[in-house]
Amino acid sequence: MTIELPPAAVHFVNRDAEKAVVRREFEGRGDRGRPLVIALSGPAGAGSTELANEVARGIGAGFADVLCVDLDEFRTQGPADTADALTQLLISLGVEPAFVKGSFKARCTQYWSVTARHEIVLVVDNARYAAEVEPLVPASGGSVVIVTSRSPLPGLEDGTALELPLAPLDEAASLDLLGRIAGPERLAADPEAARAAAALCAGLPAALRTAGAWIRSHPLRPLPRLLDELRARIGTDVIPVVEQVWDAALDELPPSAGLLYRLLGEHPGPAFTRASATALLGLGPDACDDALEQLAAAGLADLRGTLDDRGARVRLPELRRAHARRRARQDLRAEEVAAAQVRVLTWITRQGQRADRFAAGDRLIVAASVDPVEGAPDLPLPDPEQAAGEERTARRTRAVRWLRDERHTLLACVRLAHDRELDALTVALCETVWTLALDHPRQPGVTEAFRLGRDSAVRSGDVPAMVRMRCQLARRLWESGDTEAAAAEIRGAFAGLELLGEEHTKLRASAVEFRGMLASATGDWAAAAADFARSRDLHLSIGNAYGALLQTYRLGQAQSELGDREAALTLLADAHNTATAMERERITARIALALGRVLAAADRRREAARLYREALESARRRGSGFEEARVLDALAALESAHDPEQAATYAAAAAAIRERNGVE
Repeated sequence: MTIELPPAAVHFVNRDAEKAVVRREFEGRGDRGRPLVIALSGPAGAGSTELANEVARGIGAGFADVLCVDLDEFRTQGPADTADALTQLLISLGVEPAFVKGSFKARCTQYWSVTARHEIVLVVDNARYAAEVEPLVPASGGSVVIVTSRSPLPGLEDGTALELPLAPLDEAASLDLLGRIAGPERLAADPEAARAAAALCAGLPAALRTAGAWIRSHPLRPLPRLLDELRARIGTDVIPVVEQVWDAALDELPPSAGLLYRLLGEHPGPAFTRASATALLGLGPDACDDALEQLAAAGLADLRGTLDDRGARVRLPELRRAHARRRARQDLRAEEVAAAQVRVLTWITRQGQRADRFAAGDRLIVAASVDPVEGAPDLPLPDPEQAAGEERTARRTRAVRWLRDERHTLLACVRLAHDRELDALTVALCETVWTLALDHPRQPGVTEAFRLGRDSAVRSGDVPAMVRMRCQLARRLWESGDTEAAAAEIRGAFAGLELLGEEHTKLRASAVEFRGMLASATGDWAAAAADFARSRDLHLSIGNAYGALLQTYRLGQAQSELGDREAALTLLADAHNTATAMERERITARIALALGRVLAAADRRREAARLYREALESARRRGSGFEEARVLDALAALESAHDPEQAATYAAAAAAIRERNGVE
């Protein structure tokens, strides 16, 4: 069961008529070949998101999965990246990242395959075009999709059973909401001023919430005085009413809270955390916590739960984020904004480097380690190497989860660092994204990030960084099928190595490995074998045991492809023994599978079965269905001639895993 709804709004009024219409439509939907689609449209601040969540909460009790996707999180400009949104939905539905299909069309088919088997409720927030929504509509006719947009989406008309344009709240509902927040006794003391204040907010819940918080925060000011101040703000200004109310509330804030609000509009990525806000503000954790509390009290940020959990992610709605950005550029010096962005970029880069090291262990890194940021404490990510057993695994898992949760922020940081010509930070961020890309091979935006990393390395003249970035980019390119462009990047990397002479042996070994991997991707196994052997020799020359192990494994695979079974067996057995001794479970399991296949081809069935079972147990311990299915396939093939019944059991188990992940 997956429930992604945010906490219910503290104050939600009216909209009873709309909820009743939805309930009647939902209860009378009958058998449908297409999900019930409910389209809520209204001006910014009308409360369509809150209503969508209320509707989903009301009808979601009978559904196993209630999912939310905010398309503004996948939008840089223009249409949202629907492929990225599909990836998020597939993972929410239990699909492993390794199973997510590469092409947009294949990903759509996979999503429909997964959603055809069970019914879900899906909230699609902040849609701008019908074409953004259509691929996200589930395949099961019993599902419900609730779409919010600023204006009607004509392209959805044929499949939309219910369109509900949201009018502003009437006077009674406006006074109700305003009174719940400001306090009913304040409004009762001067009903005429209360009605005038509600009218100034034009019936927009977002404006009423902020106005109510503003009134509540000034208990000694008479309501008529507050009303005059609000009227002076709104006047004949062409800025939308809701933004004018936000302006009034913002200008009443203490300086540090007002500064933080403005800077949050310049925060990289769609969301911030309590810790990243601390780095952005630059005044220390206590000052940031005070500022966040003041923003919440003023109705300018919904921070429920955030101050209790330093890892909770908060997203300013796009309209409020645009308002904060406008006020930052209007009120702050460019140097002040730049300093804040450099501060938060530096802090996020440091946390990324720490999480990367804890998730992936020691590996080749060309960027310098980033020092702590004064006034912005590191995240509480404990080092797995200082623990053992389950605690060590839990610590590594925590680091992996941070990288996954912050993937959009990390990619946004790469773009911002490159635009600000912070080339060293751009490269360091790209090295962190590398680990993320290996675990989430279909993550959109990574290829573009690596291009920016390459460009930053070239711009700065950092040759080792240029070699590393070109190799990272090359792998993404050949995995997407563009082997010609990948080969050009590899050639560029080796041109850089020539400038370094005989220095940087570990970097040279890595580049040779990448060249071998490209050769294997194009079927040139002889060239691949030569490169893997050369890379292994380089690693051995500097005493890098893990690098030598990895190249022994790759060389064994290449020899197997070339038909030299004896050489493959010797190499893979050596690699398996070394990996076992080094207690590197993941690579040990992969080598066990490769060695088992060679043994099976040599008709050494029992030895192969033992290694396959070892790999199977490891995959299950690590919860990797992708690797489990591969091993089950190998076991089914191994037993097909000796125990057809057992082979069928293995094959059925592999098929069940793939079916669960929407894969044929």
